Amino acid sequence: MTDKEILQKVENGEGLTVPEIKRYQQLVKPQKQVYGKYGTLAKQYLSEHQTARYWVMIANNELVDYLHGVDRQADELYEVMYNKLSNSEQYKRTGNFMEDYRRITEMQKVIETEILNEIVYV
Repeated sequence: MTDKEILQKVENGEGLTVPEIKRYQQLVKPQKQVYGKYGTLAKQYLSEHQTARYWVMIANNELVDYLHGVDRQADELYEVMYNKLSNSEQYKRTGNFMEDYRRITEMQKVIETEILNEIVYV
């Protein structure tokens, strides 16, 4: 059976034999998705704690869009919170390197906690 015939059988929803499946897997390489930090954390959380939802999303081809959406929302929330918090008196720069570093680190921890609680672990 030719490669075109195998691809045609798949498009038509016809069953494949084991050798045809192996050839099909060689022809059509799976597309690897790359997620950011928060998309990866969301995927791990879903697979470990919300297994049914995870498999339903895979079956409906919604997982990739969902995880990219998590990354996008996390980036947007990070920007908004960073701009807001960096203007507050608590996190303003003082000119002292160690104090400024402590404040920035604390602000980043606050932002990360908010992202994890509001976007990732939902």
